[in-house]
This record gives sequence, C-alpha cells and structure tokens, in this order.
Amino acid sequence: MLKKITLALLLFTPYCVNAQQEQMYTQFALNKLPYNPGYAGSFASPTLTAVFRKQWTGVEGAPDAQVVSYHQPTYNNQLGIGGSISRQSIGISNSLTLDMAFAYKIRMKRGVLGVGMQASVRNFRQNWSDPRIYAIDQNDTSIPVEPGSKFMPNFGTGLYYTAYKDKWYAGISLPRMIRNNIDFSEFGNVFSREVHHVNAMGGFSSKVNDEMTVTTQALFRYAVAAPFDFELNSSVLLRKKFYGGLTYRAGGNTKGAGESVDALFGMQVNANLFFCVSYDIGISRLRKASNGTVELTARWWFSPPDDVDSGKIDSGRPF
Repeated sequence: MLKKITLALLLFTPYCVNAQQEQMYTQFALNKLPYNPGYAGSFASPTLTAVFRKQWTGVEGAPDAQVVSYHQPTYNNQLGIGGSISRQSIGISNSLTLDMAFAYKIRMKRGVLGVGMQASVRNFRQNWSDPRIYAIDQNDTSIPVEPGSKFMPNFGTGLYYTAYKDKWYAGISLPRMIRNNIDFSEFGNVFSREVHHVNAMGGFSSKVNDEMTVTTQALFRYAVAAPFDFELNSSVLLRKKFYGGLTYRAGGNTKGAGESVDALFGMQVNANLFFCVSYDIGISRLRKASNGTVELTARWWFSPPDDVDSGKIDSGRPF
C-alpha cells in the first residue's frame, strides 16, 4: 500500500509545486558536464562518460536516469567543447535531453577560468493511458486522455575555475534559463513550468603520500521555491588505482537529518577506463518502502596523459 501511495505522490507533485526538477547524481564528481557547461574541456584527454542510475529500488514508478556525455579541449586548450544526451523517467513522465556545451578558457595567474554556454533541447512526454492511473472524475476535461509530447529548447551558462598547483576547483552555473511550460492541458491556467536551478560546486585534493590522495568535494543545489540542499563527498584514491568514498546528501523529510548516506567504490582498470559503483542508503521515511539507490559510472579517457597527477586537480577525474 505504501508503494502505491508513493507512486501517487510522485505523479502528483510536479503539477502542484515548483521543486527540484533536474536529475541528481550520487557520483556528481565524475559527471560534471550536465551540471556546468564551463567544465567542458577541463581535462587533458577527450573524455566519454556513461552513467546509469536506479533510484529508490522497489518503488514502482520511482525515478531512473541514464546519461552519456563527451567533452574535450581544442584550439590549443583555449576552447572546450562537449555534449550530453540524458534520459529521465518518473511515474508516467519521461524526458530525453540533448545538451551542447562550449567553454572559453581564460588563463589566469594561478589557474584557468572556463566561461561556458549551453544550448539544449528536451522532449518531455507523459503517458496518460498508463494502466496504473485512473481519473476519479471521468468528466474532468483538464486531465489529458492521450499520451502527450512536447519539445522545449533552452540555454544555460556557467563558470568553472581550476587552480594549477593549489589542487582545487570551484564552479557555479544556471543550466536552464528559460522557464518552459510543461503542462499538457489545453484548458485553464498554466500550473507547471520549469524553474531555475543554480548549481555550485567545489573541491580540493591533498596528497597524503605517494600511495594515497584524499579529496573533499561539495555540490550545492538551489531551485526556485524549493528547499536548498547539498551533497558532501570525501574520497580516497590508493596507488592511483583503487577509489572509495562516502557522500552525505541533505534534504528529505527527516527534519534536518538528511536524505541519504552513500558509499562509492571504484577502480582505474587501466590507463583509459575507470569504473565506479555507488549505493545510497536512505535515512528519510521513504527508506521503509525503498531498497536504496544504485548508480553505475564508466569513464573512458581516449588519450590519457602519462601522469594524471602532474600539477593540478582536473574535473574529469575522481580525485
């Protein structure tokens, strides 16, 4: 019964409030391009990243997402280009988004500032013929009876700074600037629009010894008319090969305790391939209906440098 109630809330919420509408990822440190276009081209090698996320396993209609992104430096590292294609679903709603990112690199005394622009198009779909739902009032003309689909263009911007020797980075972005109408009803007022999301992130890395590097990173998210939330991650890289970390995610309905505690484990399989898996342990009331959240990330460096630890922290790596 609780799972059915949860599904109903998932379906109903987007039409009632402005809230977090953009997908969140536990492994945000490996997947920065969807958060900030200024990050494009921040690593020496062209980089391909794929992420699979299954949220709140065991809850019917719960969110799941997949994203594939690519970025690289070009024009003697003066420009960064990249793009991503992502899919998200929740309940009867699905979206497919194509993002194209461009970043101009400004070399400063102690680092590089990436000034990014992003153009995107999103196909938003809802299947009102889904057999899991039904209308209490069959004569309510404001409820669509057929599946709906619409395309929504958008633009975004972001700044991303990478320090040379201090081994830290910071960025802020507004990925979607246009507040598109996401209603499908042809009657009455507009109830649902895309809202502005502001992402801010930062991190620093310290080398304990030749065998161990410790990194702390944070992601802060704010959506208009929604509660402010954040994620804090601390990770360890051993022998430039074995990766492990813990993340705390604020939010949820725990009166301040947070939404989840997440464990991450990864491995640099070879010079090109890195793989990571994470598991979110819920600490909100939803944990009674959910079996947790699983996320998988695979990243491929096409031409990795001989020494990825040479001189600076790079946003394309997990440390």
